[in-house]
Amino acid sequence: MKNPYDNLYDVTEVHNLRDVIKKRVREFPENPVFLVKSKRGGQYEPISSEKYDHDIDSLGTYFMNSVKKGSRVAIFAETRYEWYVTYLATTNGTGCIVPLDKELPVNDVLNMLDRAATDIVVFSKSKLEIINQVYGKCASVKQYICMDDINDERFLSFSRCMSEGESRLAAGDKIFTEATIDPEEMTILLFTSGTTAKSKAVMLCQRNICKNLMSMFSMLYIDRNDVWLSVLPLHHTYECTCGFLGQVYRGTTVAVCEGLRYIQQNLQEVKPTCILMVPVMLELFYKKIMKQVNSDPKTAKKLNTGIKIANALHFSVGMRRKLFKQIHDIFGGRMRLIILGGAPVKPEILSFFQSMGFLCVQGYGLTECAPILALNRDKFFKNESAGLPLPGCTVKILNPDENGIGEFISKGDNNFMGYYNDPENTAIALDSDGFYHTGDLGYIDKDGFCIITGRKKNVIIAKNGKNVFPEEIEYLLSLSPYVAESVVSGVLDSVRDDIVITATIFPDIDEIKSRLGLDRDPDENQIMDCLKDSVAEANDRLENYKKIKKTVLRMTEFEKNTSRKIKRY
Repeated sequence: MKNPYDNLYDVTEVHNLRDVIKKRVREFPENPVFLVKSKRGGQYEPISSEKYDHDIDSLGTYFMNSVKKGSRVAIFAETRYEWYVTYLATTNGTGCIVPLDKELPVNDVLNMLDRAATDIVVFSKSKLEIINQVYGKCASVKQYICMDDINDERFLSFSRCMSEGESRLAAGDKIFTEATIDPEEMTILLFTSGTTAKSKAVMLCQRNICKNLMSMFSMLYIDRNDVWLSVLPLHHTYECTCGFLGQVYRGTTVAVCEGLRYIQQNLQEVKPTCILMVPVMLELFYKKIMKQVNSDPKTAKKLNTGIKIANALHFSVGMRRKLFKQIHDIFGGRMRLIILGGAPVKPEILSFFQSMGFLCVQGYGLTECAPILALNRDKFFKNESAGLPLPGCTVKILNPDENGIGEFISKGDNNFMGYYNDPENTAIALDSDGFYHTGDLGYIDKDGFCIITGRKKNVIIAKNGKNVFPEEIEYLLSLSPYVAESVVSGVLDSVRDDIVITATIFPDIDEIKSRLGLDRDPDENQIMDCLKDSVAEANDRLENYKKIKKTVLRMTEFEKNTSRKIKRY
């Protein structure tokens, strides 16, 4: 393999997020920055770069005249235009933005507002029930601003705040537009959605974000005419940095998806060229496609033959798009790039979509890395890997075992500042040499690609001292159509004084019904018979000490956090 860092794409240097929006207005004035709907089922309407820039300045001017500089502004809402305006109106001079997960219950919202010492809460009408319960209970909050017009004197109107700021701006008020921005100062406070522990408050500065943007887009080509469909929640730094700020930076257009139930409709309306997904979403598309294909033997044969011919003759992307037009039509007909993050993706699913003519790559990141740490390139990628470390990031393996597996640690300008008001956990995460300890285990292969094997917290230590990675076994189980979800754990057998590898499985009932030819739900014995075969197939590919010794049936989905990751403990 050639040097995977050869021919990096040129990027414009930016030092803060004000540079990002001003660059956008200067270089790409003709491209709409957003496509939004004013109401459900309406038409997508473009928002120009100039309007977005002006609205940021208007709201920022209001903020700076109503609260002190350095104030904390929390956003509690679904993805919408007001969210995008509030974010840069805060970071570009006002103070520190605190994006909250829109799915949080009232106690968590109150806790996070308190922990962040929030001054202003900007919320949507859909969150009014929770805001009513929070109101008056957080001493630091001075203003509640509703994105929608509601008749409640307790809350300020977003449109009125915008109008007041716009009037001040027109009168020559430069308190916001000329505010000094320190790229090293905390301007983003993000609460992690941990699966095993209490959420931590991650402090990021604008240098972290800007360095991440420049490094990321030096590795992956994004065309100024690309149109992105935004389907992931904006409070998560993956979508916020890559799907929002990154596209403002690159000059592309972002269309706001109306919600996951409407994704198919929005794909047809927008006809996007790019999308960010988490693996479970792509897997759903894959399952839907394969279900349709396999329902007709002739169609299945035709698809398999097409893939073989396309791969053997090295068909161009254009030829593949024509050959597999029906599959491209599912995504709107123009989709060229699918980026996956948040969890590992099955390599065979990536290969399938690549065979169809999609550029389908995965990356690796953490909130603490703002977020991208590694990324597969459009020219150099390995489907089994999480990607190459970003330029400017030093990635090492700490304390590798005999197989070269150890903890990933990283150092670079994208590393976070620490955990807010939490010096103990900060000291654990950031060592004296400035390396961030990710908690993820794996190795770096001979070509420099990061291969992740599991989480440090999840490792099962067998009695012989060998490490068992649950994620490896869960992946093998996931290859079975009869396994919807699984969690593998090590259970101490006090009688045998040994660790028993145990798989708790949530079955795919529809697939089992189809296999057995049933018109009713299968009973427990029938389910276990199917799962027995799935476990046996997984065990055939595992060394002795890793084999599943016990299977536990679970008839409900595993509890998940709002990022759709299973809560393991």
